[in-house]
Amino acid sequence: MRIITGSAKGAKLETPDGLDTRPTAERVKESVFSMLQFEIENRRVLDLFAGSGQMGLEALSRGALSCTFVEKNLDAMAIVKKNAQKTRLIDRCKIINVDYKDYLRGARGRDKFDIVILDPPYSMKIIPEILDSLVKFGLLNTNAKIVCESEDDTEYSHEGLETVRHSKYGRVYITLLSKKGE
Repeated sequence: MRIITGSAKGAKLETPDGLDTRPTAERVKESVFSMLQFEIENRRVLDLFAGSGQMGLEALSRGALSCTFVEKNLDAMAIVKKNAQKTRLIDRCKIINVDYKDYLRGARGRDKFDIVILDPPYSMKIIPEILDSLVKFGLLNTNAKIVCESEDDTEYSHEGLETVRHSKYGRVYITLLSKKGE
């Protein structure tokens, strides 16, 4: 697993051991960042369920202003930090070891993001709940983009969001949503 392009291009990233995390496939990552290519520079990113941190680090390498990595697993969080140091992007990272629900509630009125990456364990089936929290807690800037990765063909939606794209990559589905203008 590596950073595809940008300031940390080619950097090899470590992944957490075990089956608790599932790194996003290179082909899927390339497709996601092709969808976001004009939306990344100087944007604030939230990588919820960060795993190895590869998606947030890719965004930083491509010019994102900052990335908040939220990861409950201590071993995975240590890998995120190690990868952020290895890519020399650590100064633009905020790495938080907490459950996603606690983070979302605590971020209310404090944090706002332009890009949100949602790649929870597929078995949790919680993307609709997270979309609701992002909108309800006011965590999205105007025209924010949300990337949802899942194993089922659900085209995620929410009344405050509009679907930009829904695509299949092998056994993985990506839904790209945008916050409706205010």
